Amino acid sequence: MTMQPDTRAVATAQHKKTHGGKPRDASTAAGRSRRTLRRLPVPIVLYGVLAVLILLPVALVVLSAVTSTTPRPGNISLDGLTLSNFGSVFADAGARTATLNSLVVGVGASILALAIGGFLAFISARTNVHMRRFLYLVGLIPMFLPSYVGALAWAILGAPNAGLLNVILRDIGIPGFVDVYNIVGLIFVLGIYYAPYAFLLIHSSFSLMNPDLEEAASVHGAPVSRVLRRVTFPLATPAILGSAILIFTLTIENFPVSQIIGAAGGLDTLPTFIWRLMNSTPSRGNEAAAVAIALVITVLIATLVQRRILAKRNFTTVSGKGVKPRRINLGRGRVPALIVGLVYFVLSAVLPLLALLVVALHDSPYISTFTNAFEPGVWTIDAFADAVSSATVQKATVNSVVVGIGTAIAGTLLAFIVAYVVNRTKLPGRSGLEYISMLPLAVPAIVLGLGLMWTWLLLPIPIYGTLVIMIVAFTAAQMPQGFRGIAGSILQVDKDLEDSAVMHGASRARAVTRITLPLMRVGITSTFLLLLMLAMRELTVPLFLFTTNTRLLSIVIFDNFENGVLQSSAAISLLYCVVIFALAALAQRYGAKEGASGSPSIAKQTKKKRGTA
Repeated sequence: MTMQPDTRAVATAQHKKTHGGKPRDASTAAGRSRRTLRRLPVPIVLYGVLAVLILLPVALVVLSAVTSTTPRPGNISLDGLTLSNFGSVFADAGARTATLNSLVVGVGASILALAIGGFLAFISARTNVHMRRFLYLVGLIPMFLPSYVGALAWAILGAPNAGLLNVILRDIGIPGFVDVYNIVGLIFVLGIYYAPYAFLLIHSSFSLMNPDLEEAASVHGAPVSRVLRRVTFPLATPAILGSAILIFTLTIENFPVSQIIGAAGGLDTLPTFIWRLMNSTPSRGNEAAAVAIALVITVLIATLVQRRILAKRNFTTVSGKGVKPRRINLGRGRVPALIVGLVYFVLSAVLPLLALLVVALHDSPYISTFTNAFEPGVWTIDAFADAVSSATVQKATVNSVVVGIGTAIAGTLLAFIVAYVVNRTKLPGRSGLEYISMLPLAVPAIVLGLGLMWTWLLLPIPIYGTLVIMIVAFTAAQMPQGFRGIAGSILQVDKDLEDSAVMHGASRARAVTRITLPLMRVGITSTFLLLLMLAMRELTVPLFLFTTNTRLLSIVIFDNFENGVLQSSAAISLLYCVVIFALAALAQRYGAKEGASGSPSIAKQTKKKRGTA
C-alpha cells in the first residue's frame, strides 16, 4: 500500500525552508516595514523644506506674541511666556480703532466688490447685453493692475486739494469735493480692484449652472425675476459666499492700499498698525506679533463661517450631461447694463492710467490748472527718461527680474515635487504636505513677511540682505498657487501612461521625465508664468526683508510715493504696468492653450491667489 504524503506537512516544510522558519505574516510585515523605511526620506525632506519655508515663520510669530522678547540669534526660549502683549497692545485705543477700521473696510469693500463683480459676471454669462465679450475682459483687466498702483493713481486723482479731479472741477467752476483720503475712499479703491476675484468665481458658477431647474420654474409660471431670486442666485451661493470671504480676507490684510490711501487721512488698519509698530523706536515686535495673531484669527473665523454655512445645504447643479445656460433678454436694459460696465472700466483702468500718464508727462508733479495744457513746454518725457536712466530703477528692475524668474523656477519645481508625492505616490505622510502647502492662504502676507524676517535672522544661513531671501520668501508665500496649478495638471494626466513605461523597464524617474513632464508642459508653463507675474507685483512680503541693494520695482514705487517723488513714481508705475500686462498676456496665451487641452487655465489659477472658494 502506497503512503500519500501529508500535503499540509509538505507545505509547512517548504515554507520553513523558504522563509527560515518565520511565519508568513511576520515576513510580510517585515517586508512592508523595510519598504516604508526606504520611502521615508522623501517625505521627511519635503516636510523639512516646508517647515523652514512656512511653519517656522508662523511659529516664530506666535512665539513672539506670547513672550517678552523677539526671536533673534541666541535668544529663543519658552521662558517668560505671557499674554501681556495682547493686553498692552489692545488696551491702546489706536489698536482698537485699527481693528474696527479693518472690519469696516473688509465688509464694505467685500460688498462693493461683490456688487460690481457679481453684476458683471451675471450680465456677461447669462444675458444678451451688448458687447458681452468686452465686458468679460472689463471684469478681468483690473486684476492685472497691481492694487497699490491703482491706489497711487487714485491718490493723484482724488486728493482733497491737488487731486486731478478737483482741479478739473475748479477749472469748470465747480468747487472740488472729491476726497479719497478717508474710510469711504479706502473702501472704494479696494472694492474696485478686488471686484475681479468675485467676477471670476461667480462667472464660473453662472456659466456651469444646469438650466433644468430654471426651466422647470418657468414652466410652472414663475416670472424671470422670481426665477432669478428663488433659483439662480441661491444656486450661486457657494461662489458668492466664497468670493465674499476671499475678498474680505484680502482686503483686511492689504497693506499698500491702506498705507497709501489711509495714512494721508490718519486712518489705520491692522496691517498699517503692524507696520508702524515694527518701525517705531524702539521696535515693538512682540506687540506687532500679537496684532498679527489677531489678524490671522480674523481670517480663520471668516473661513470657518463660510464652511459652516455651505455645509448645511446642497448646491450641486452640474451633472454628467452637457449644459448650455439660457440667456436672459434684458430688453431696454441692455444699454444701461453696458453703461454700468463701461463706468467700472473707466474708474478701474482708464482714469488711473491717464492720471499716472498726466503726472509723468507734466512739467510739474503738482498741477493747479489744465487751462494751460496746450502751452509750449508743459508736457515733457523727462520723468520717463530719468526713470529709465536711474541707477536705482535699473538695479531694482534687474532685482525684480532675477527674483521673479528665481521664484517661478523654485516655486514650480517645489510645487511639482510636492504635488507629485501627494497625488502620484503612497508615501507615508503625504496628505500633510498638502495642508502645509496651502497654509499661506490663511496667513496674511504681512504676517508671513514678519515671520520670514525673524526666521532668516535666526537660521545660520547668511542669506538675509540678499536676493535669495526674496526668492525664498516669495516661494513660501506663493506655494498655494503653485501647488494648485501643478496638482490640477497632474490629476489630468493618466497615471497608467507612466506606469506602463515602468512596466516596460523604464525607471520611475525616466518615466516622469519622458512621459509625465512632456504631457504637463502647458500646465507647468502656465504655473511658471503665474508665479512670475505674482512675484513681479508683490509688495507686502518683502517689506521687512529688503535692503538698499535688494530693492524691487514695487518697493521703489512705494518709497518714491512715500517720499513725495510723484513724477518718478508715476513714470515707473506705468513702465511697471507694461511689464505686468505683457506677462498677463503671455500667461493668458498659454492658459488658453491649456484650457483647450483640458487643463485648468491661468485665469482659474489666478482666482485662487488667496482663494477659499
